[in-house]
Amino acid sequence: MARDRFSTATRLRLLGEQTAARVYRSQTRRQARRSRLTGRAAFLVLVVCSMVVALAYPMRQWVSQRAEIAEQQRLAAEASERVERLRDEKARLQDDAYIRRLAREHLHYVLPGETGYTVIDPDAARQRRTDQGAADRPWYSNLWDGVDSADRTTDK
Repeated sequence: MARDRFSTATRLRLLGEQTAARVYRSQTRRQARRSRLTGRAAFLVLVVCSMVVALAYPMRQWVSQRAEIAEQQRLAAEASERVERLRDEKARLQDDAYIRRLAREHLHYVLPGETGYTVIDPDAARQRRTDQGAADRPWYSNLWDGVDSADRTTDK
């Protein structure tokens, strides 16, 4: 009886404890392997995704409208600057001295008693003479030459 140190009840109790320990270890391993996504977490993710999808189009519209508003404000600022420049020009055009200066510069007017001189650029005169070659031909010849030159390909 030296071999049977423990009674049957003690052996059964030890066997039960060992089995309980194995079951506990297997459950903890299974729980570690199982996804941590619970039903509540899945519902929360679904709600957040729904909110993102529901708000995506209005947010895109809002951003595009803000960009359009900024563009319109920029155009309005440019228009007001142009109006201001035109008002300044209108005020200058009320001045007789400014009108005389413009007439002298652009129309080559001279006051009575003054002598006006026109200096001709020799390069510009030569260029003008070469352009007059088409003026002494009939109009249909110039037109036909234009059609021919448009059809040619330039190989470079």
